[in-house]
Amino acid sequence: MAKAIRMHETGGPDVLRWETVEVPPPAAGELRLRHTAVGLNFIDTYHRTGLYALPLPAVLGSEAAGVVDEVGAGVTGFAKGDRVAYATGPTGAYSEARNVPAAHVVKVPASVDDRTAAAVMLKGMTAWYLARRTHRIASGEVVLVHAAAGGVGLLLCQWAKHLGATVIGTVGSEAKAALAKAHGCDHVLLYRTEDVARRVREVTDGEGVPVVYDSVGRDTFSSSLDALRPLGLMVSFGQSSGPIGPIDPRILAQKGSLFLTRPTLGDYVGRRRADLDGAASELFELLRRGVLRVRVDQTYPLQDAARAHADLEARKTTGSTLLLP
Repeated sequence: MAKAIRMHETGGPDVLRWETVEVPPPAAGELRLRHTAVGLNFIDTYHRTGLYALPLPAVLGSEAAGVVDEVGAGVTGFAKGDRVAYATGPTGAYSEARNVPAAHVVKVPASVDDRTAAAVMLKGMTAWYLARRTHRIASGEVVLVHAAAGGVGLLLCQWAKHLGATVIGTVGSEAKAALAKAHGCDHVLLYRTEDVARRVREVTDGEGVPVVYDSVGRDTFSSSLDALRPLGLMVSFGQSSGPIGPIDPRILAQKGSLFLTRPTLGDYVGRRRADLDGAASELFELLRRGVLRVRVDQTYPLQDAARAHADLEARKTTGSTLLLP
Protein backbone atom coordinates (compact mmCIF):
# COMPACT_ATOMS: atom_id res chain seq x y z
CA MET A 1 0.00 0.00 0.00
CA ALA A 2 1.05 3.60 -0.59
CA LYS A 3 -0.38 7.09 -0.29
CA ALA A 4 -1.28 9.05 -3.41
CA ILE A 5 -3.15 12.11 -4.61
CA ARG A 6 -6.26 10.83 -6.35
CA MET A 7 -9.27 12.50 -7.98
CA HIS A 8 -12.73 11.02 -8.35
CA GLU A 9 -14.18 13.93 -10.33
CA THR A 10 -12.87 16.82 -12.39
CA GLY A 11 -12.80 20.39 -11.16
CA GLY A 12 -10.71 22.79 -9.11
CA PRO A 13 -7.78 21.94 -6.85
CA ASP A 14 -10.22 20.86 -4.13
CA VAL A 15 -10.98 17.61 -6.02
CA LEU A 16 -7.49 16.32 -5.20
CA ARG A 17 -7.57 13.85 -2.28
CA TRP A 18 -4.79 12.22 -0.22
CA GLU A 19 -5.70 8.54 -0.21
CA THR A 20 -4.27 5.07 0.31
CA VAL A 21 -3.82 3.07 -2.90
CA GLU A 22 -2.71 -0.47 -3.58
CA VAL A 23 0.55 -1.04 -5.46
CA PRO A 24 0.69 -4.67 -6.65
CA PRO A 25 3.86 -6.45 -7.75
CA PRO A 26 5.02 -5.15 -11.15
CA ALA A 27 3.56 -6.89 -14.18
CA ALA A 28 5.69 -8.11 -17.05
CA GLY A 29 7.54 -5.18 -18.59
CA GLU A 30 7.08 -2.96 -15.52
CA LEU A 31 9.21 -1.52 -12.72
CA ARG A 32 7.98 -0.85 -9.20
CA LEU A 33 9.35 2.54 -8.15
CA ARG A 34 9.61 4.32 -4.82
CA HIS A 35 9.36 8.03 -5.63
CA THR A 36 11.77 10.54 -4.14
CA ALA A 37 10.50 13.65 -5.99
CA VAL A 38 7.55 14.38 -8.28
CA GLY A 39 7.43 17.12 -10.91
CA LEU A 40 4.49 19.54 -11.12
CA ASN A 41 3.50 20.55 -14.66
CA PHE A 42 0.73 22.62 -16.22
CA ILE A 43 -0.58 19.56 -18.03
CA ASP A 44 -1.51 18.19 -14.59
CA THR A 45 -4.06 20.99 -14.26
CA TYR A 46 -5.50 20.11 -17.67
CA HIS A 47 -6.02 16.55 -16.47
CA ARG A 48 -7.55 17.77 -13.21
CA THR A 49 -10.09 20.03 -14.93
CA GLY A 50 -11.00 17.44 -17.54
CA LEU A 51 -9.63 19.47 -20.45
CA TYR A 52 -7.54 16.36 -21.17
CA ALA A 53 -9.82 13.59 -19.95
CA LEU A 54 -8.58 10.70 -17.80
CA PRO A 55 -10.54 7.62 -16.70
CA LEU A 56 -11.71 8.22 -13.13
CA PRO A 57 -10.69 7.75 -10.41
CA ALA A 58 -7.21 8.85 -11.43
CA VAL A 59 -3.83 9.61 -9.93
CA LEU A 60 -2.31 12.65 -11.62
CA GLY A 61 1.27 13.32 -12.63
CA SER A 62 3.55 12.23 -15.46
CA GLU A 63 7.03 13.13 -14.15
CA ALA A 64 9.03 11.78 -11.22
CA ALA A 65 12.35 10.44 -10.00
CA GLY A 66 12.87 7.54 -7.68
CA VAL A 67 14.46 4.19 -6.96
CA VAL A 68 13.65 0.80 -8.46
CA ASP A 69 12.18 -1.47 -5.76
CA GLU A 70 11.23 -4.43 -7.94
CA VAL A 71 11.74 -5.51 -11.57
CA GLY A 72 8.93 -7.19 -13.52
CA ALA A 73 9.34 -10.21 -15.75
CA GLY A 74 11.04 -9.63 -19.07
CA VAL A 75 12.63 -6.32 -18.09
CA THR A 76 16.31 -5.96 -18.90
CA GLY A 77 18.73 -3.12 -18.23
CA PHE A 78 17.34 -2.23 -14.79
CA ALA A 79 18.00 -3.63 -11.31
CA LYS A 80 16.71 -3.05 -7.81
CA GLY A 81 18.29 0.09 -6.37
CA ASP A 82 18.76 1.91 -9.69
CA ARG A 83 18.07 5.64 -9.61
CA VAL A 84 15.62 6.41 -12.42
CA ALA A 85 13.25 9.05 -13.77
CA TYR A 86 10.45 9.33 -16.31
CA ALA A 87 8.20 11.91 -17.97
CA THR A 88 6.00 9.95 -20.38
CA GLY A 89 3.67 7.00 -20.16
CA PRO A 90 0.51 6.60 -18.06
CA THR A 91 -0.23 9.17 -15.35
CA GLY A 92 0.20 8.26 -11.71
CA ALA A 93 3.29 10.12 -10.49
CA TYR A 94 1.49 11.82 -7.57
CA SER A 95 2.17 8.81 -5.36
CA GLU A 96 4.71 7.47 -2.91
CA ALA A 97 5.17 4.35 -5.05
CA ARG A 98 3.82 2.96 -8.32
CA ASN A 99 4.41 0.57 -11.21
CA VAL A 100 5.67 2.10 -14.47
CA PRO A 101 6.33 0.53 -17.89
CA ALA A 102 10.10 0.15 -18.14
CA ALA A 103 9.94 1.47 -21.71
CA HIS A 104 9.29 4.98 -20.33
CA VAL A 105 12.02 5.00 -17.67
CA VAL A 106 15.65 6.13 -17.94
CA LYS A 107 18.54 5.78 -15.52
CA VAL A 108 19.69 8.97 -13.81
CA PRO A 109 23.45 9.54 -13.95
CA ALA A 110 25.43 10.21 -10.77
CA SER A 111 25.98 13.81 -11.90
CA VAL A 112 22.24 14.58 -11.55
CA ASP A 113 20.46 14.47 -8.17
CA ASP A 114 16.91 13.19 -7.76
CA ARG A 115 15.27 16.58 -7.33
CA THR A 116 16.94 17.95 -10.44
CA ALA A 117 15.89 14.86 -12.40
CA ALA A 118 12.26 15.19 -11.28
CA ALA A 119 12.29 18.89 -12.12
CA VAL A 120 13.87 18.55 -15.54
CA MET A 121 12.67 15.39 -17.25
CA LEU A 122 9.40 16.63 -18.76
CA LYS A 123 10.36 20.29 -19.06
CA GLY A 124 13.88 19.53 -20.24
CA MET A 125 12.88 17.01 -22.87
CA THR A 126 10.16 19.42 -23.97
CA ALA A 127 12.82 22.10 -24.43
CA TRP A 128 14.89 19.49 -26.30
CA TYR A 129 12.24 18.66 -28.89
CA LEU A 130 11.24 22.30 -29.31
CA ALA A 131 14.80 23.44 -29.97
CA ARG A 132 16.16 20.35 -31.70
CA ARG A 133 13.26 18.72 -33.52
CA THR A 134 10.12 20.86 -33.99
CA HIS A 135 12.34 23.69 -35.21
CA ARG A 136 16.09 23.12 -35.27
CA ILE A 137 17.37 26.40 -33.92
CA ALA A 138 20.33 27.65 -35.91
CA SER A 139 23.09 29.99 -34.82
CA GLY A 140 22.24 33.59 -35.68
CA GLU A 141 18.46 33.13 -35.57
CA VAL A 142 16.17 35.28 -33.45
CA VAL A 143 13.49 33.28 -31.61
CA LEU A 144 10.53 34.30 -29.46
CA VAL A 145 9.73 32.38 -26.26
CA HIS A 146 6.56 33.15 -24.32
CA ALA A 147 6.43 32.48 -20.56
CA ALA A 148 10.22 32.74 -20.53
CA ALA A 149 10.40 32.58 -16.71
CA GLY A 150 8.42 29.35 -16.45
CA GLY A 151 9.82 25.85 -16.08
CA VAL A 152 10.05 25.09 -19.80
CA GLY A 153 10.78 28.71 -20.69
CA LEU A 154 13.91 28.99 -18.58
CA LEU A 155 15.35 25.79 -20.04
CA LEU A 156 14.34 26.61 -23.63
CA CYS A 157 15.91 30.07 -23.43
CA GLN A 158 19.19 28.60 -22.16
CA TRP A 159 19.15 25.90 -24.84
CA ALA A 160 18.42 28.41 -27.60
CA LYS A 161 21.23 30.65 -26.39
CA HIS A 162 23.58 27.66 -26.32
CA LEU A 163 22.70 27.00 -29.97
CA GLY A 164 23.66 30.57 -30.90
CA ALA A 165 20.24 32.22 -31.12
CA THR A 166 19.22 35.68 -30.04
CA VAL A 167 16.37 35.09 -27.59
CA ILE A 168 13.34 37.33 -27.08
CA GLY A 169 11.30 36.28 -24.05
CA THR A 170 7.96 37.46 -22.74
CA VAL A 171 7.02 37.53 -19.06
CA GLY A 172 4.28 38.95 -16.85
CA SER A 173 6.27 40.97 -14.29
CA GLU A 174 9.54 42.83 -13.71
CA ALA A 175 10.69 40.14 -11.28
CA LYS A 176 10.19 37.46 -13.92
CA ALA A 177 11.97 39.68 -16.46
CA ALA A 178 15.11 39.67 -14.31
CA LEU A 179 14.90 35.89 -14.01
CA ALA A 180 14.54 35.45 -17.77
CA LYS A 181 17.52 37.72 -18.45
CA ALA A 182 19.63 35.64 -16.10
CA HIS A 183 18.76 32.49 -18.09
CA GLY A 184 19.57 33.43 -21.66
CA CYS A 185 17.10 36.09 -22.78
CA ASP A 186 18.65 38.94 -24.74
CA HIS A 187 15.41 40.93 -24.84
CA VAL A 188 12.55 40.59 -22.34
CA LEU A 189 9.08 41.95 -23.02
CA LEU A 190 6.23 42.47 -20.54
CA TYR A 191 3.39 40.96 -22.54
CA ARG A 192 0.65 42.52 -20.40
CA THR A 193 1.75 46.10 -21.11
CA GLU A 194 3.87 45.98 -24.28
CA ASP A 195 2.88 45.39 -27.89
CA VAL A 196 4.83 42.17 -28.33
CA ALA A 197 4.57 41.94 -32.11
CA ARG A 198 5.65 45.55 -32.58
CA ARG A 199 8.61 45.14 -30.22
CA VAL A 200 9.68 41.94 -32.01
CA ARG A 201 9.61 43.81 -35.32
CA GLU A 202 11.83 46.49 -33.78
CA VAL A 203 14.37 43.94 -32.56
CA THR A 204 14.42 42.15 -35.94
CA ASP A 205 14.55 45.30 -38.11
CA GLY A 206 10.99 44.71 -39.29
CA GLU A 207 11.51 41.13 -40.43
CA GLY A 208 9.88 39.11 -37.65
CA VAL A 209 11.11 35.83 -36.18
CA PRO A 210 11.28 32.40 -37.88
CA VAL A 211 9.70 30.63 -34.88
CA VAL A 212 7.53 31.45 -31.87
CA TYR A 213 7.30 29.04 -28.92
CA ASP A 214 3.95 29.70 -27.24
CA SER A 215 2.73 27.86 -24.13
CA VAL A 216 0.33 30.61 -23.04
CA GLY A 217 -2.44 30.09 -25.59
CA ARG A 218 -5.44 32.38 -25.83
CA ASP A 219 -3.79 35.57 -24.52
CA THR A 220 -0.79 35.46 -26.86
CA PHE A 221 -1.90 33.58 -29.96
CA SER A 222 -2.66 36.62 -32.15
CA SER A 223 0.50 38.49 -31.21
CA SER A 224 2.52 35.33 -31.84
CA LEU A 225 1.27 35.12 -35.42
CA ASP A 226 1.96 38.83 -35.92
CA ALA A 227 5.54 38.40 -34.69
CA LEU A 228 6.40 35.79 -37.34
CA ARG A 229 8.14 36.48 -40.62
CA PRO A 230 6.69 34.98 -43.83
CA LEU A 231 6.93 31.16 -43.79
CA GLY A 232 7.50 31.31 -40.04
CA LEU A 233 6.48 28.56 -37.62
CA MET A 234 4.05 29.01 -34.73
CA VAL A 235 4.67 26.30 -32.10
CA SER A 236 1.67 26.16 -29.76
CA PHE A 237 2.64 23.72 -26.99
CA GLY A 238 0.42 24.85 -24.11
CA GLN A 239 -2.52 27.01 -23.09
CA SER A 240 -1.99 28.32 -19.58
CA SER A 241 -4.29 31.29 -20.29
CA GLY A 242 -7.02 29.12 -21.81
CA PRO A 243 -7.84 27.34 -25.09
CA ILE A 244 -7.19 29.23 -28.30
CA GLY A 245 -10.52 28.32 -29.85
CA PRO A 246 -11.45 27.75 -33.50
CA ILE A 247 -8.94 28.92 -36.11
CA ASP A 248 -9.64 29.88 -39.71
CA PRO A 249 -6.66 28.47 -41.66
CA ARG A 250 -6.89 31.40 -44.07
CA ILE A 251 -5.31 33.63 -41.42
CA LEU A 252 -2.06 31.71 -41.90
CA ALA A 253 -2.05 32.67 -45.57
CA GLN A 254 -2.95 36.27 -44.86
CA LYS A 255 -0.03 36.67 -42.47
CA GLY A 256 2.61 35.19 -44.78
CA SER A 257 2.00 31.50 -45.49
CA LEU A 258 2.70 30.63 -41.85
CA PHE A 259 2.99 27.15 -40.36
CA LEU A 260 1.20 26.08 -37.17
CA THR A 261 1.92 22.99 -35.07
CA ARG A 262 0.66 21.63 -31.73
CA PRO A 263 3.35 19.13 -30.64
CA THR A 264 3.47 16.81 -27.62
CA LEU A 265 6.44 15.18 -25.92
CA GLY A 266 5.02 11.68 -26.33
CA ASP A 267 5.17 11.88 -30.11
CA TYR A 268 8.87 12.77 -29.97
CA VAL A 269 10.12 10.32 -27.34
CA GLY A 270 7.30 7.84 -26.71
CA ARG A 271 7.39 5.82 -29.92
CA ARG A 272 10.95 4.44 -29.98
CA ARG A 273 13.29 3.67 -27.11
CA ALA A 274 16.17 5.22 -29.04
CA ASP A 275 14.37 8.58 -29.16
CA LEU A 276 13.84 8.62 -25.39
CA ASP A 277 17.42 7.60 -24.65
CA GLY A 278 18.77 10.18 -27.09
CA ALA A 279 16.74 13.02 -25.63
CA ALA A 280 17.59 12.13 -22.03
CA SER A 281 21.27 11.66 -22.86
CA GLU A 282 21.55 15.08 -24.51
CA LEU A 283 19.65 16.69 -21.63
CA PHE A 284 21.77 15.10 -18.92
CA GLU A 285 24.98 15.99 -20.76
CA LEU A 286 24.07 19.68 -20.93
CA LEU A 287 23.21 19.59 -17.24
CA ARG A 288 26.57 17.98 -16.46
CA ARG A 289 28.41 20.63 -18.45
CA GLY A 290 26.53 23.45 -16.77
CA VAL A 291 25.00 24.64 -20.04
CA LEU A 292 21.55 24.21 -18.49
CA ARG A 293 20.78 25.38 -14.97
CA VAL A 294 17.61 24.11 -13.31
CA ARG A 295 15.76 26.24 -10.80
CA VAL A 296 13.56 24.47 -8.28
CA ASP A 297 11.87 27.54 -6.86
CA GLN A 298 9.01 25.83 -5.01
CA THR A 299 8.58 22.56 -3.13
CA TYR A 300 5.43 21.24 -1.48
CA PRO A 301 4.69 18.07 0.46
CA LEU A 302 2.95 15.68 -1.93
CA GLN A 303 -0.19 15.76 0.21
CA ASP A 304 -0.39 19.54 -0.45
CA ALA A 305 -0.76 19.09 -4.22
CA ALA A 306 -4.00 21.11 -4.20
CA ARG A 307 -2.17 24.17 -2.87
CA ALA A 308 0.57 23.69 -5.45
CA HIS A 309 -2.02 23.56 -8.25
CA ALA A 310 -3.67 26.76 -7.01
CA ASP A 311 -0.35 28.60 -6.92
CA LEU A 312 0.63 27.34 -10.39
CA GLU A 313 -2.65 28.46 -11.94
CA ALA A 314 -2.41 31.84 -10.21
CA ARG A 315 1.03 32.26 -11.86
CA LYS A 316 2.69 32.61 -8.47
CA THR A 317 5.43 30.14 -9.40
CA THR A 318 8.68 30.48 -11.33
CA GLY A 319 11.07 27.84 -12.60
CA SER A 320 10.25 24.29 -11.56
CA THR A 321 8.03 23.04 -8.74
CA LEU A 322 8.37 19.72 -6.94
CA LEU A 323 6.00 17.64 -4.82
CA LEU A 324 7.92 15.67 -2.21
CA PRO A 325 6.54 12.31 -0.95
